[in-house]
Amino acid sequence: MSSPRPRITDDQRRARLGRRHLLAPAHRAGSAEEVADALVGLHATDPATVYLSACARLTEPSAQEVDRALYEDVTLVKLLSMRRTLFAVTTGLAPYVDSSTARAITARERKQLLKHLRENTEEGTHWDEERLAAAERAALDALAVRGEATTAELNKDVPALRESIVMSPDKPYAARQSVGSRVLRLLASDGHIRRGRPRGSWTSSLFPWAAVEQLPELPVREAKAELARRWLDSFGPATETDLKWWTGWSLGDTRTALADAGAVDVELTAGPGRALPHQPDEDVPPDEPWAALLPGLDPTTMGWRHRDWYLSPDHVPALFDRVGNAGPTVWWNGRVVGGWTQRADGEVVWRLLTDVGREAVAAIGTEAERLAAWVGGVRVTPRFRTPLERELAE
Repeated sequence: MSSPRPRITDDQRRARLGRRHLLAPAHRAGSAEEVADALVGLHATDPATVYLSACARLTEPSAQEVDRALYEDVTLVKLLSMRRTLFAVTTGLAPYVDSSTARAITARERKQLLKHLRENTEEGTHWDEERLAAAERAALDALAVRGEATTAELNKDVPALRESIVMSPDKPYAARQSVGSRVLRLLASDGHIRRGRPRGSWTSSLFPWAAVEQLPELPVREAKAELARRWLDSFGPATETDLKWWTGWSLGDTRTALADAGAVDVELTAGPGRALPHQPDEDVPPDEPWAALLPGLDPTTMGWRHRDWYLSPDHVPALFDRVGNAGPTVWWNGRVVGGWTQRADGEVVWRLLTDVGREAVAAIGTEAERLAAWVGGVRVTPRFRTPLERELAE
């Protein structure tokens, strides 16, 4: 008879969050790189998320610390990777993310772009693999001359990039884009260029491009095993469905990666789960009570497919948009208990969706003050706005 699976309760999973995700004050980090590695990567679709997620977990939060890692030391790099989402990961992990997920996404992006170019560009123009490759070479040559350049600047240098493409034709939200914006995004996905320091504040999406050395290519199976191991180390114990959703892999690839990572079976409140071998016996004493104000798309909020153990289903309509993007959230001891935003005058405001007591209210207020202090005069509006965030912002 086989031994019963070790059981890990929701309380034990929540107890792990404060220390593993660097949210309890005693476990905060000294550098942006430490934060990114603790969470595997930081969501970067919204530029502000990288800063807000990192600073929520830094002993001494500052935008300058994140700038250093992204643009001075370049020890954090942005890759279009898991679930076709932009993540900022450390240079040590980047080759594994690139080989396990990003390269396959880039191949699909290239195929899709060629299809769009053939079908939806201006009348009288023709695109094929050869012309796309020529446009990429011309863009890289122009970038080499300039050193750094925005998409608009490179469009001036390369005539083919100035052509336009209609995205989502025949839809109410159809839009015309320059070919350059898509070609440069593809070059970034392929590891030829990176996003430089924004022209504006750290919330800006107006950034120049810069050339970069391509990452070494690793065996795909080895890379997936390492990424699965790193994810379990940060987010486990969890279900295989959680990892499949987080990575965007097929179920077969997910199971192979978990096996290669040495995952063992455990029993969660929600059912069967997977963990690293040391996790079932891990002694996780409760931390001091902790509060956190996390941004939209924060890696902790978006780390699992099954969220009932830290997020009440009743709160989802207020805190998520219609396609599943999380807005800014308020946390207390491993649970999402409300939401927050910053108003136009700079005030950080928040609302609880459940009664958590006076101690929690005081701690959340302290975190709101801490956030407002380092953000200073910068105004942050989430890219993906949610019902509660919009209401609070009025």
